[in-house]
Amino acid sequence: MTPDRRHRVVVLALDGLLPFELGIPQRIFGLARTPERRRLYEVVTCSVRPPGPVRADADFDILVPHGPEALATADTVVIPASYELGPVYEQGVLTEELKAAFAMVRPGTRLVAICTGAYVLAAAGRLDGRPATTHWAHAEHFQRLFPQVALDPDVLFVDDGDVLTSAGVAAGIDLCVHLVRRDHGTAVANDVARLTVVPPHRDGGQAQYIARPVPDPQQASTSRARAWALDRLHEPIQLRDLAEREAMSVRTFTRRFREEVGVSPGQWLTRQRVERARHLLESTDLGIDQVARDAGFGTAQSMRQHLQAALGVTPTAYRRTFRDGGAGAGAGRRLSRFPDLCPQPVDRDSTG
Repeated sequence: MTPDRRHRVVVLALDGLLPFELGIPQRIFGLARTPERRRLYEVVTCSVRPPGPVRADADFDILVPHGPEALATADTVVIPASYELGPVYEQGVLTEELKAAFAMVRPGTRLVAICTGAYVLAAAGRLDGRPATTHWAHAEHFQRLFPQVALDPDVLFVDDGDVLTSAGVAAGIDLCVHLVRRDHGTAVANDVARLTVVPPHRDGGQAQYIARPVPDPQQASTSRARAWALDRLHEPIQLRDLAEREAMSVRTFTRRFREEVGVSPGQWLTRQRVERARHLLESTDLGIDQVARDAGFGTAQSMRQHLQAALGVTPTAYRRTFRDGGAGAGAGRRLSRFPDLCPQPVDRDSTG
């Protein structure tokens, strides 16, 4: 791809699609801009048929401007959810239209599925032996239909390099923001998240959204402890320090924290430090040792181990990727929220 050509995202609209999910890649990738306000992605929508109407899971149809030939031009293909997958959902096999459509996708094209879009990738054999996720309500059915896929029903999304899948509905936003971050860095992704009025990253996984007894509204939250910790990531923070902020025992605090956030306090703290390190590596010229101290890892070796585990790259390689204008760093499956404390003025001409 030449420097002047925008990354082309082709969204495959199938009958029975969810309009909300169809709009996610249009909005998220459409908002990604350079500091000079140049669009970083070109987003188009296609069907498995010639241009024309596609049935939505609503009281209207959507007029799709491109046929399946658009897939041959894609750098990334996104497949939103559909409630009319027919043999794909029932038997795990592609329709003839989908077979013909997938034949047009070039080797090396990045494939992205939102919610039940994962069924299409699995039926096409693109998830065989690979980790993936889908909406938690479909997890058991998916596992029975595609036992060859390493399904993880507890996460919001899975990034396996050139194939990515998300859980249902709003998790598609998390995945698309993640892709912007992976392609262009934290600053661009945070701008997109701010303009979309969503967090740059949500902690925890789908387990937060599975039905469970409603918690007692009188129970204390752990939000004060989290806010306190975010202001002190560069300092040593013990579990008892966090519990004291909420006047709880360590055991009670840990239980409440897991209920609210979906991960343990230690896991959450590590994720915040990884994200702080990413931000510093991208946006400052601080040495690796200083970044490690400012992010709270203490030593460069400790930071290197944590970034390697979370992102699959070393701190030096991560910085080099973004300083060289490259894409693809941070392809790990777990990312964390870095609080954007300094909102920038909105360019209203470019967000409407």
